[in-house]
Amino acid sequence: MARLQLEFPDSCFIYDTTLTVRITDINAGNHLANDSMISMISEARARFLFQMGVQELTDDKTGIIVTDLATVYKSEAHARDQLRFEVGLMDFNAYGCDIVFRITRPADNRLIALAKSGFVFFNYMQSKVVHMPAHVLNTFQQALADRASASEEGTQ
Repeated sequence: MARLQLEFPDSCFIYDTTLTVRITDINAGNHLANDSMISMISEARARFLFQMGVQELTDDKTGIIVTDLATVYKSEAHARDQLRFEVGLMDFNAYGCDIVFRITRPADNRLIALAKSGFVFFNYMQSKVVHMPAHVLNTFQQALADRASASEEGTQ
């Protein structure tokens, strides 16, 4: 059976945040549990959207809805580990895009996991997928352009 492969260019990452693995996040194998990793990814996504000024639900009941999530685990994480969640954007379409994650442990620079979460904008009152608001697309594209500019300046 083929294994899931995730690869992301460094240029897609535009935000990072740190989360601590709690003792309650640990499973019987004495490492970070899958359900806890998904919760941490959700928290990193919420922090990212807040930083970008993107409301997860607007007054007209339009918001994002996660369409899929893929996670590839590379190493174990343990209680009290500080994990860095780098967050980026890829694969835009008219309705949404993918938010991608690179999760590392800064203490030893170990890659813990990679994840990709698809989302679309959804009107909960109408119960249908709607186009990504122009201001959100512009915010995301500007953040990616700023990242590209910063990268170019760093290589000169």
